[in-house]
Amino acid sequence: MLALITGFAGLRRNAAAAAFACAALVAAGQVAGAATELKLNAQQTAAVGQISNFINGFKTLQGEFTQTGPKGTVSRGIFYLQKPGKMRFEYASPNPFVIVSDGNWVTIKNRSKDKADQYPLSQTPLRLVLSDRVNIAQEAKILSVEDTESSITVTLEDRKNMVPGQLILVYDKSSNALQQWVVVDGQGRRTTVALQNMVPGVDPDPELFKIAVTRATTQGKKSDR
Repeated sequence: MLALITGFAGLRRNAAAAAFACAALVAAGQVAGAATELKLNAQQTAAVGQISNFINGFKTLQGEFTQTGPKGTVSRGIFYLQKPGKMRFEYASPNPFVIVSDGNWVTIKNRSKDKADQYPLSQTPLRLVLSDRVNIAQEAKILSVEDTESSITVTLEDRKNMVPGQLILVYDKSSNALQQWVVVDGQGRRTTVALQNMVPGVDPDPELFKIAVTRATTQGKKSDR
């Protein structure tokens, strides 16, 4: 997953980072200096392809996540994905946030205040992980690839320059699955999301991808979807 959302204050920033299943919806500030894109050799191309294959290998996925914020704050929760376009990251109490994509809009809701921010899915990097097919090497700027006996670690940036910051994906070879990702925002703050107990192929309740909001702030333009 490419889930990567930063640029929110306090708990909001930590909650949003989880959904960035591969990048940030909104980022605070710019990264100092443009990073150089790596010219992939055959081994590196194959390594990055393994992560793309994992993402392309499921239509539905559910599991648990553990998130560690820049100041060491730990939050846990459950997630559901259904392609194309649908996602839910639900944080366990006392974290009040839930993040839902209904296929058109991504909503970040504070359940304790019934307030929310909404973003067009088509304008976020979530479009990659929630698309039917993805090719990370083509759709993201690859900065580094570390391929060891046990894991593949890929650092990337948003090729469309909509999201300042970087995303680090860690793929576990023994389980053939994405193990964790790290979001590095525009100020260098790191949020780590570890994935556990993932189960593909289970059809989630369609109601999970619906969310009622009394007060919502809409960001960006209307989705192209």
